[in-house]
Amino acid sequence: MLRQLIKKTTLAALLATTLTAAGSAAATDLTMYYPIAVGGPLTEVIDGMINDFQKANPDIKVKAVYSGNYDETRVRAVSAIKGGQPPQISVLGAMDTYDLIDQNLIEPFDKVATSTEDRAWLQSFYPALMANGNIDGHVWGIPFQRSTIVMFYNKDMFRAAGLNPDAPPKTWKELVTTASKLTTKDRYGVMIPSTGYAYWLFQALAIQNGVQLMSKDGTQVYFNSPAAIEALEFWRALSVTHHVSPAGAVEWGTLRQAFLQGQTAMMWHTTGNLSAVKKEAKFDFGVAMLPANKQPGSPVGGGNFYLFKGSTPAQQAASVTFVRWMTAPERAAQWSIATGYVGTSGAAYNTPALRDYSKSFPQALVARDQLAVAVPELSTEQGARVREALSNAVQAALTGSKTPKQALDEAQATAERLLKPYR
Repeated sequence: MLRQLIKKTTLAALLATTLTAAGSAAATDLTMYYPIAVGGPLTEVIDGMINDFQKANPDIKVKAVYSGNYDETRVRAVSAIKGGQPPQISVLGAMDTYDLIDQNLIEPFDKVATSTEDRAWLQSFYPALMANGNIDGHVWGIPFQRSTIVMFYNKDMFRAAGLNPDAPPKTWKELVTTASKLTTKDRYGVMIPSTGYAYWLFQALAIQNGVQLMSKDGTQVYFNSPAAIEALEFWRALSVTHHVSPAGAVEWGTLRQAFLQGQTAMMWHTTGNLSAVKKEAKFDFGVAMLPANKQPGSPVGGGNFYLFKGSTPAQQAASVTFVRWMTAPERAAQWSIATGYVGTSGAAYNTPALRDYSKSFPQALVARDQLAVAVPELSTEQGARVREALSNAVQAALTGSKTPKQALDEAQATAERLLKPYR
């Protein structure tokens, strides 16, 4: 009797081990490169979302590799591909789409996501957020970590200066007037970051002055058009003429802390900072659309999901399942609340969670509302080199080593040389 019991127990254990092994063998493994420059809370949010996904989809295992900013993540992902260990998916800058296509690194989502439900999903996002990913009739990128530039402002400082805290500046002229009243010996009226993503902030000023900086096909740029030069002259004038902004460079990475510490009354920055400012601010603050000159506007920014080539059919199918899950309205709402990034679809803002959050914290709606006047982020062939040329020009003008016209003429010449083969 004992021998029979032992035999049955052994057989049961063997069967369980066999089933476990079979289940493990059936699991599809995915590697995702993800840009988080500072770790901490965002890493925890992504890890939590991945864990929830794996509970709902135990046959898919997702490994997240956190790898710095967008440029660093792109370099690491490409290095992994060349090293024979390609990731299946990554969140990379939406502006990188042309480069990823040219390097033959990514697969269009619409070639993998072909069901009726998939096609409806591909059409569910805000058009402004899809603009950088829709190229040559294909959907190359799915919006996830997406943003616009917004203006954060200290309402307490507005009140102390006799300004209406619910009436932030809506034009460039009002920006100068308001910033002048807010500038003291201990603080500036406004700061616009000029390191890290100088091209992005300049693109906002350019579109506000009526000029889009690139053609739709990514083969032409208009850096030294009269309206673009005028926009850069205005940015420089904030410091050298109006004295409402620091001379020289304003650091992207430390500007949020400068705002929280009272060193500036207004700052232009990504809406991706919204939840951090909400958590850390010891004062009443507002969020507004960027002020207009000839028209209102901001470029969109942030990251898309991309599918890398070289995956097995099972990995491609699992990748689409994962990306669909991560971008579902409920998760888009969860992500927006946790970070401040834009909910990527109208359905996200109709979820009870984001609807209730927006009622208690209306600042969360500003970036969404600004999508109505948003333009695609600067994205061209040879994108990284073209953006570098423009960022260098912006910084040269703001530090005074070149005039805005000289700097933008040189950036235009560099871009022309890089883009001519594609025309």
